[in-house]
Amino acid sequence: MDTPKSWQRDVEHLYLEYNGWLRNWLRKRLSESADADDLAQDTFLRVMRTHQPLNELRQPLAYLATIANGLLVNRWRRQAVERAYIEALAAQPEAVALSAEDQYLLIETLVEVDALLHGLSPRAREIFLLSQLDGLTYRQIAAQLGLSIDQVQKSMSKAFALCYASQFE
Repeated sequence: MDTPKSWQRDVEHLYLEYNGWLRNWLRKRLSESADADDLAQDTFLRVMRTHQPLNELRQPLAYLATIANGLLVNRWRRQAVERAYIEALAAQPEAVALSAEDQYLLIETLVEVDALLHGLSPRAREIFLLSQLDGLTYRQIAAQLGLSIDQVQKSMSKAFALCYASQFE
């Protein structure tokens, strides 16, 4: 088992050896080099939080790329949520305008809901959205998707359980 000091040396070695490569890899995928630098740092922070034994890594580049790619996907998903929010906000009368702080909090909440929904299967996510956003009954959802009412109920139970569990994370 690694001692904290040897693990720290492993993290330092990984950083010194591959940080440049990772930043270049990210720059190819992002338009701003500062964003690539930020995501590279976030990648190494994620590595440090996992406390995985690094001396056993067979493919450190693949390991770092996998973590960085997950962060990229999260970033792009967040940007999509922000764009959708801005578009919805632009359609509202000015009297409904929120403060910058409220906008930030709302976007954070939307990102959390989006991540939560992506924890569901595509079918369960569709059922949940049809119920909660479109206001369809279980019977209407079942008819629309060609499912039994029992299948809709089971999917909704999973979705509600996931929502409930997220309150305690």
